Amino acid sequence: MEFCDDCGSMMKTADGMWVCSSCGYEKPRDQQREEQMVTTAGQQESEVIDITDSDSQGLPTTSAACPSCDNDEAYWYMQQIRSADESETRFFVCTACEHKWREDDH
Repeated sequence: MEFCDDCGSMMKTADGMWVCSSCGYEKPRDQQREEQMVTTAGQQESEVIDITDSDSQGLPTTSAACPSCDNDEAYWYMQQIRSADESETRFFVCTACEHKWREDDH
């Protein structure tokens, strides 16, 4: 990954050059430096966790009433969707119908 020297935006590769999609700044790619970079494609198979066959989608469950089907269990996760000084938002996904809803602290 390369960042623009002028504006700091992430650059993309095109025809052997790094090109900034924000300001148009270009610079040549450094092949020697790129050979030293580590990419995720080189990860060993044992480092990858496959959860595609998991019933829980890799998420914890809790007792929560689904507003769509009245099921009493849901997967849950928390995500920061507002500014950093605000609390996180809790999201729930019904284990039966996969309806998704959220709970905010106000």
